[in-house]
Amino acid sequence: MVNIRQTYKLVVGLGACGLSMARFLKSRGHGVAATDIDGTKTSEAAALKKLGIPVMIGSHDQKMFDKASVIIPSPGIPLNMPYIRSAREKGVPVKGELDIFAQYNTTPVIAITATNGKTTTTELTTAMLEASGISCFMGGNIGTPLVEYLMQDSPRDVVVAEISSFQLDLAQTFRPHTAALLNIAEDHLDRYIDFHAYADSKWSIFKNMTAGDTAVINGRIKDFSTRTKNVCADILAFSSTNPVTRGANIHKTGIDIRTQDTSDTLAADTPAGLPGIHNRENAAAAALAALSCGGTMEGIRHALNEFTLSDHRIAFVREIDGIRFYNDSKATNVAAVLCALESVESGVILILGGKEKGLDFAPLLPEVKARAKAVIGMGEAAGHIIETFDGICPAYACRDMIGAVNSAVSLADKGDVVLLSPACASFDLYTNYRERGKDFARIVNALVSEQEVCHG
Repeated sequence: MVNIRQTYKLVVGLGACGLSMARFLKSRGHGVAATDIDGTKTSEAAALKKLGIPVMIGSHDQKMFDKASVIIPSPGIPLNMPYIRSAREKGVPVKGELDIFAQYNTTPVIAITATNGKTTTTELTTAMLEASGISCFMGGNIGTPLVEYLMQDSPRDVVVAEISSFQLDLAQTFRPHTAALLNIAEDHLDRYIDFHAYADSKWSIFKNMTAGDTAVINGRIKDFSTRTKNVCADILAFSSTNPVTRGANIHKTGIDIRTQDTSDTLAADTPAGLPGIHNRENAAAAALAALSCGGTMEGIRHALNEFTLSDHRIAFVREIDGIRFYNDSKATNVAAVLCALESVESGVILILGGKEKGLDFAPLLPEVKARAKAVIGMGEAAGHIIETFDGICPAYACRDMIGAVNSAVSLADKGDVVLLSPACASFDLYTNYRERGKDFARIVNALVSEQEVCHG
């Protein structure tokens, strides 16, 4: 065990969240120690040791867990990890980053959670507020840990936070001023005992809110009417199917916004850079969240007119010989792939696959049958994919990305779309979905067109 001579809070995991948490706690005068099973985290360990923080990497020591005053796991660390479970049984409390952030934060928070669309809606909400003259800190699951805000010298008007279910699982006191729940679809069933448990985690974002707070909720979510009975905040619903009286109705001619202070309509073509009905729902949710914290309709319209999707969400890469290539690497579950398929025409060569995480690909069958010319299964999940789609459309297995792209090109004709929308995590072949998307784009951009060959 690392020699520690003081009472300490133990940070588990030295990713971005863990590093920021350790630095923050140290800056507030707490005794801190850190541990990570990954022995390659040498630079991270060195940085913390320079701050006087004892660190263990490459292995864990149960005594280090048992003697901590509190254990603070990074969101990606399973709570049933044996070292954590054993320490909890001995009475060591476990605390999440959201509660630590809430303990010190005094700035209003907009918290956004969902299975899909969190990042887009977080970025949109931030853009809408800033276009309305309201300064924002954007962080959370989107990339910048929330405690980084607490270490800044320049306060902002609003914190806009993307929140994952993993973060919510340990949240006991976290209470946002506004919380948005965009959708819930099957995901992370390798971590939760069933879908109901996963849904419980998502809905828990509202549990500490009161009548003075605002809950923005998709009216299409299953059990909406039942679940919302337990939400104490003022509810603004949005829906593209079920009419709502307060919130946002999404239809073919636009998005009608109806709140206590606002009655306005966003034109149907306003979110030009946001294809698909799911993105119009994201735009509606972002607008309601922004309005709840002082945003203006003028700022909302300006942000929508200027907004473009991130690099890995149905992002156009290139057209070559009439074949268009789209990078949707961020689609790490089946529901996200359905949204992507609904956003493109027929004649799709769909590249699926990656790390297995207990998902059922069957919900894709109707859209694949209607829109796809072929499915290419890649990586660890390739066998499962071929088994699912065999007989629905031509299905092929590939070991890696270059094989998948080359196969897609051989199958595609002019006017077709090659869509990387994996429905799986990336960790079998890549460190994250961004690296997977970059590799896809790199391979696509290295392709040589027939015209280039003729003039070569």
